[in-house]
Amino acid sequence: MADWNRGHGSVEDMLDAENKRLADNLATKVSRLKSLAFEIDKEAEDQNEYLDGMDSNFMSATGLLTGSVKRFSTMVRSSRDNRRILCYVSLGLVVAFFLLYYMVSRLQR
Repeated sequence: MADWNRGHGSVEDMLDAENKRLADNLATKVSRLKSLAFEIDKEAEDQNEYLDGMDSNFMSATGLLTGSVKRFSTMVRSSRDNRRILCYVSLGLVVAFFLLYYMVSRLQR
């Protein structure tokens, strides 16, 4: 009977050691997941700040474009001389675009 208890005690010791090893392994995984959760939280906060900054930038760009469109509309509605200038400016912008496109395409080869 004493041999059986001694064998039973060693099995319990082995199981206890295995449980401790598994508990340590689980604690390591939990701490790793916790640090990942903190990193994800920090990244989400950084992205929210970035998006808030973009929102204000878009609002200022919208205001700038609205003013430009109003000035452009006023110029179109004005006299014939301004329309001629508008045509020249538009033609110049189209030509400048194609020149830049040509130069960039030549540089990429």
